[in-house]
Amino acid sequence: MKKAGRPEIPRKAVYRLSVYLRCLQRLKGNSIRTVSSEALARAAGVKSTQLRKDLTYFGQFGTRGLGYDVEQLSAMIGDVLGTNSLQPVILVGVGNLGLALLSYQGFEPEGFEIVAAFDDDIKRKRSSRSRQPLYDMDALATYVKERGVKMAILTVPVNVAQEVTNQLVESGISGILNFAPIVLIVPEEVMVNNVNLAMELENLSFFIQT
Repeated sequence: MKKAGRPEIPRKAVYRLSVYLRCLQRLKGNSIRTVSSEALARAAGVKSTQLRKDLTYFGQFGTRGLGYDVEQLSAMIGDVLGTNSLQPVILVGVGNLGLALLSYQGFEPEGFEIVAAFDDDIKRKRSSRSRQPLYDMDALATYVKERGVKMAILTVPVNVAQEVTNQLVESGISGILNFAPIVLIVPEEVMVNNVNLAMELENLSFFIQT
């Protein structure tokens, strides 16, 4: 992953930043103002040398002998990740999984707001209604461009996932959280994170074998 004006950052390092941020948020919740690299590393499940290396991608953090200011480091990592201000996200595919994600209220405290949902059959009867507006797929490109949305959650059937992805990319989406069990083909500048629940269960299954 490479952004203008930044060094090339390994994807795993970006993931670890998210872990560090959650640890720092817990420390803030417990009114802890400073933390050493060793303590933060233990909380994040990494070595302190790894933590310090990850933070050097973005500049110098902390004061020798005093550790990190929790509030300051949390804000700086949030700024790097782009979560200090609310990021608009759209969801495409309003089936059972899509509805569940639309009703989840834990995204906004983390800096993300699902602002709208899209589906190819908006009149289909659903088990519940979402608080976000539901639009036909024909309105997607205009909505994304007018609102400047860059991120999308994809919860469509596997047989249409690539087609819908193409539509998202053409509309200007550059980050996709994909729940369809398929490897999506996207341009190099588009980032896709895959969530495959079956693979995660398979991984757990391996470790519980006796």
